[in-house]
Amino acid sequence: MHTLVFLSTRQVLQCQPAACQALPLLPRELFPLLFKVAFMEKTTVVLHELVHTWPFPLLSFQQLLQECAHCSRALLQEWPSAESMQAVILGLTAQLHTPETEAGTQPLCRKHALRVLDMTGLLDDGVEQDPGTMSMWDCTAAVARTCITQQQGGIAEPGLAPVPLEVRADLQVTQASYAFLREGLRNSVGSPLRLYCRDLWAEDLPMRDTVTLLQLLDASCLCRMDLSFNNLGLRDLSVIIAHVARFQHLASLRLHYIHRDSGQLSVDDEDNFRYFLAQMGHFTCLRELSMGSSLLSGRLDQLLSTLQSPLESLELAFCALLPEDLRFLARTSHAVHLKKLDLSGNDLSGSQLEPFQGLLQAAAATLLHLELTECQLADTQLLATLPVLTRCASLRYLGLYGNPLSVAGLRELLRDSVAQAELRTVVHPFPVDCYEGLPWPPPASVLLEASINEEKFARVEAELHQLLLASGRAHVLWTTDIIGRLAADYFSL
Repeated sequence: MHTLVFLSTRQVLQCQPAACQALPLLPRELFPLLFKVAFMEKTTVVLHELVHTWPFPLLSFQQLLQECAHCSRALLQEWPSAESMQAVILGLTAQLHTPETEAGTQPLCRKHALRVLDMTGLLDDGVEQDPGTMSMWDCTAAVARTCITQQQGGIAEPGLAPVPLEVRADLQVTQASYAFLREGLRNSVGSPLRLYCRDLWAEDLPMRDTVTLLQLLDASCLCRMDLSFNNLGLRDLSVIIAHVARFQHLASLRLHYIHRDSGQLSVDDEDNFRYFLAQMGHFTCLRELSMGSSLLSGRLDQLLSTLQSPLESLELAFCALLPEDLRFLARTSHAVHLKKLDLSGNDLSGSQLEPFQGLLQAAAATLLHLELTECQLADTQLLATLPVLTRCASLRYLGLYGNPLSVAGLRELLRDSVAQAELRTVVHPFPVDCYEGLPWPPPASVLLEASINEEKFARVEAELHQLLLASGRAHVLWTTDIIGRLAADYFSL
C-alpha cells in the first residue's frame, strides 16, 4: 500500500514542466520522496531538475532508493533504469555549471546546496540485465566521461567560482573501459568534480594498468576491492599488494587465480609469497577475504596468521585444502566469527571430512551462509555431517550443488534441517538417482555435464515440495538453480 503523500507526489509529477516550475515552492522535506518517485517513474525532466536544485548537502542513493514509510519498493534491489541514471548524471552536469554566486540567488534556499552525490549500492549481480537498465560498467563509463568532459570544457563562466562536488560510485573496469576511467580519475584530481570509489571491480587488467588505477584512487574511501579475474602470478601479486596495502579502510579483498610463475615453486616465488603475507598484515579493517583457486594448499596457516583482526567472510574455493589447513582454521579466532564460508571445489569426502566437521562446530554460532559446491559429498559424508550442520542455528543459505547425493540423502537433509528456523535457501544437486549409467564415484564434471531423466527429477521435486509443506517449511526455497546464488554479498547478510 502507498501512502496518500506518495500518491499525491506521483500525481504532481505527471506534468513534468509544471512540476519543475513548482519545485522552488515545495517544502524541502518533500525532495527525498520526489526523487524516489521520479527515479521509479522515469520522469527524467523532473529528476534532472531535482539533482540540479537539490537543497541538501548529500544526495545518497542508498538513503533515497530504499524501502520507506511511503513506499515499500526497494529500488536498490532492482537493476537501475538507464533513463533515470542518465537524468541524474545530466543533472549533475547542470549543477557543475551553476556558479557559487548564482546558486545563492536561486528562489529555493541553497544554503545547503549539493556537495556529495553518493551513487554507491546499485544492484549489479552479473546475471540478467534488461536493455533498459544500466550496469555498473555503464555507470562507470558515464561518470568517467562526465569527469573528462567537465575538465575539458570548463564548468563556469570566467570570474565565477564553481560549486565543488564529490561523486562517490562503485566502479567496474575492464580493458575496454580502462583508458577513459584512468582519464576520468586523472581529471578529477584538483578539479571541482572529485570522483571517489567505494567498491572497485577490476577484471582482466595487466598488472601495470591495475597499479596505475590504484595510484589514482583516494585511499580514504575504498571499502571493497575485487581483482578476482586477473590471473596473477606471484611476481605481479607482490607488486600489486604493495599498492593495495595503502587502503587502510579496506573491508573486503578478492584475489583469485594466484599461481606460481614457473612449473615448480622457485626461490623467487617463495620470496614473493612471503612479501605478500607481510603486506596482508597491514590491513586493520579487513572482514572479507576471497582467495579462490589460489596457492594455499598446506599454507593457510601462513596466510591467516598474518591478519590483524578476525574475518567474517572467507572464500577458499578450489584451493586444494589439506586436513591440516581445515584444522588450523577451526582453531583460529576467524572460525568463531565467520558469517560466510565457501569451500567449494575442495574434496571433503576423505581425510578432510573430520576436520571440516570440526570447523563447522567452531563456526556454528555465527555461520549464515555455507557454500559447498562440488565437494564430493555423498550420502555417507552428508549423513555423518548432519549432526554438526544442524547446530548452525542461524544458517540462511546452504549450497550443495554438484555433490553426488541421492534422493534418500536429500530427504534426510530436508527432515533434519527443519530445526534450522532461519534457513531460507538450499541449492541442492540433481540426485544421482536421476542420471543414467553414472560412474562411481562420479566426478564433478560428469554431474555438471551429464543429462538427467527429466521425468524422474520432476517426481523428486514434487516429493521434496510435499515434504516441505508437511513440515511447515514451504517458505524455504529448495532449488537446483545455482546461477546468481554463488555470489551472495557478505555485506548484505
